[in-house]
Amino acid sequence: MATVKHKILVLSGKGGVGKSTFSAQLSYALAAMDFQVGLMDIDICGPSIPKMLGLEGQEIHQSNLGWSPVYVESNLGVMSIGFMLPNPDEAVIWRGPRKNGLIKQFLKDVYWGELDFLVVDAPPGTSDEHISIVQYLQATGIDGAIIVTTPQQVSLIDVRKEVSFCKKVGVEVLGVVENMSGLCQRLTDFRFAKLTENGEQSDITERVLGYMRENAPEMLDVIACSEVFDSSGGGATQMCQEMGVPFLGKVPLDPQLCKAAEEGRSCFADQKCGVSAPVLKSIIEKLLAMNQWREELQQVTE
Repeated sequence: MATVKHKILVLSGKGGVGKSTFSAQLSYALAAMDFQVGLMDIDICGPSIPKMLGLEGQEIHQSNLGWSPVYVESNLGVMSIGFMLPNPDEAVIWRGPRKNGLIKQFLKDVYWGELDFLVVDAPPGTSDEHISIVQYLQATGIDGAIIVTTPQQVSLIDVRKEVSFCKKVGVEVLGVVENMSGLCQRLTDFRFAKLTENGEQSDITERVLGYMRENAPEMLDVIACSEVFDSSGGGATQMCQEMGVPFLGKVPLDPQLCKAAEEGRSCFADQKCGVSAPVLKSIIEKLLAMNQWREELQQVTE
């Protein structure tokens, strides 16, 4: 870990809020900025990172320097238990000490080389894996944690516990990201349907799009947004104000971002994720500016 300049944990008290998606896209974005990046997946029982970076079926190789990460690009390396399973459907049924042992091996025996950033994708909660990664990394310094949530109270109740965990163990909260903050996509990406008398859906997409093309072509560039999760409680913004932690921004629920994660590619590589990619880029730029990492790393290279 001595060759790793900055270590960032991606945490949440709640499962299914998009931690792995955010970790993957954060890593892609930092690598696209020409930083040397490592992504470590410590979700032992549910490793999603190999899928989200298009690395399914890859294996870890041993060298005289230790385990070699699996590389997406020359400046983006990945380590996950997903690379060690004999088949992808294999369940990992381990107690705490064995999980802790593997996390220690990932930190001690993986040869990352010189890294500007190590992004650690953690499972939900505040248990074995979280205590282990904090204890093992504190000796070499942790820059802090990014906490991911969704807007509704069911998620925020558990995410508040994650903020408390960070404060108790002395890990700085770099900021909170509100993910899936409303469904947003172009009108032309929607499927339109009409309900029949017996409740079945009759597809009228072509009819609606044809009408728009003919009578209101300006509507074809409109983005439609809808609240999926109830945010009447103030969402992550309110929680951050109450708990005294930075709020980084809101990422909409973008079907194109979901597709990019499923296909294991960067949402910044093309224009398909036009709703979510600019927001994610803005959050990452804000993170770099708040911590002055870009300036610091430029000075080091000079």
